[in-house]
Amino acid sequence: MLSVSSSNLSGAGSPIHSNWHRLAEGVLEGHRLSPEEGLAILRSPDEELLKLLAAAYRVRHHWFGNRVHLNLLINAKSGVCGEDCGYCSQSRISKAEIPRYALVDEEEIVAGARLAVERRSRTYCIVASGRRPNSGELERIGAAVRRIKSELPLKICVSPGLLTVEQAHYLKRCGVDRVNHNLNTSERFYPRICTTHSYQDRLDTLRAVRLAGMEICSGGIVGMGEDDVDVVELALRLGELAVEALPINFLIPIPGTPLEGMRRLTPRYCLKVLALMRLANPRTELRIAAGRELHLGKLQPLGLFAANSMFVGDYLTTKGQSPEEDYQMIADLGFEAVVDGQP
Repeated sequence: MLSVSSSNLSGAGSPIHSNWHRLAEGVLEGHRLSPEEGLAILRSPDEELLKLLAAAYRVRHHWFGNRVHLNLLINAKSGVCGEDCGYCSQSRISKAEIPRYALVDEEEIVAGARLAVERRSRTYCIVASGRRPNSGELERIGAAVRRIKSELPLKICVSPGLLTVEQAHYLKRCGVDRVNHNLNTSERFYPRICTTHSYQDRLDTLRAVRLAGMEICSGGIVGMGEDDVDVVELALRLGELAVEALPINFLIPIPGTPLEGMRRLTPRYCLKVLALMRLANPRTELRIAAGRELHLGKLQPLGLFAANSMFVGDYLTTKGQSPEEDYQMIADLGFEAVVDGQP
């Protein structure tokens, strides 16, 4: 449908002017984005941005209307991690000044779920730092999830690190609906940001989640020094995995981490990334995650023309904007937060 020259594939040459409306039509008819089409999206001229977003919105509206799915997360275990992920303030190589604590108790996890309901969230995300959970941590999370599912109308997503098939099945039995484990970037670029585990380790965890019968939440971080081809590869790989939820983070260069000096992304590029992710993953819950306030700035509302999901409140070790600002942004767009009982 779209084509790019070899010079575009290598990063040189002029941007491609494309019929984004026709591309959206093709996606709705089952067309799978090609690498060349993905690059054309990221390298499209800024004057085409509104047309590109209109195409992404057409796909978004077809599957999700104007509904916005709100999510709240709890940093249930902070720091205390032996991995060396360069973007993360909780890694063993980070010198960032953050709270560091072991897994919180069951009551605190359940209290976070009640806050999620108060903030109109449909999904509660329980995040624990570290390579993989030990048996005690897994049991504590499982006990908390059982209570939450019996008391509150929430979907539960757990982000515990690497999982075996047996651990994934245990979480499923406890009532976990979805597991988050981000691929973060392309397989090619991955060794540049982490050496203590492999890209295949992450894929193996996603496979374990799928075998256990849970939904997959997996996305990435943009702005770590990767090339456009890496962003496109990530988008297409997640499409092949048919992930149910796809969070896109825009790197917050936290002081004390190896990536603290990375340059700021432009809002226009961030919007092109979101359009790419939507067109490559048309039926997926696409979430604008950490970094949206920093990198999208005043253009944040436009992100919801591609994405249909967002976090409300703070992230793991960084602050988000207030829930009231998020509610107002959704209302100003004429969109609506998903309420209990809606798909």
